[in-house]
Amino acid sequence: MDLIVTFPGSKKVDASYKGFTIQTDQAKHAGGNGSAPAPFDLFLASIATCGGIYVVYFCEKRDIPLDGIRLVQRMERNQETRMITKITIDIELPPDFPEKYREGLIRAVDLCTVKKHLFDPPEFELRTVTVP
Repeated sequence: MDLIVTFPGSKKVDASYKGFTIQTDQAKHAGGNGSAPAPFDLFLASIATCGGIYVVYFCEKRDIPLDGIRLVQRMERNQETRMITKITIDIELPPDFPEKYREGLIRAVDLCTVKKHLFDPPEFELRTVTVP
């Protein structure tokens, strides 16, 4: 299935995929309107939300309520290159979360396929094509 990118105006870039339209925009300081997340923000959010779905699967399988559980992702940057050098994800749990499942929950979040793609990235091929 193809992911199609279009340019609705200004610094906005939209992606259509699987029947959804994902809108992006640049921040005002970068010339955009700040009307939607920037593409890199979506990349970062995809890491945390991918981990989050594994929390959902883990807890549902064990009948553990999701109330009071959240993920907090923090990023550290190299000040010179502006590249992210470290991502930390804290899985915040309520006091009554079963102790015996804490390590298993970490292992479940570690299964995130977005994160796995960072460790074994796909090959990229960029090209131009002329369409009629």
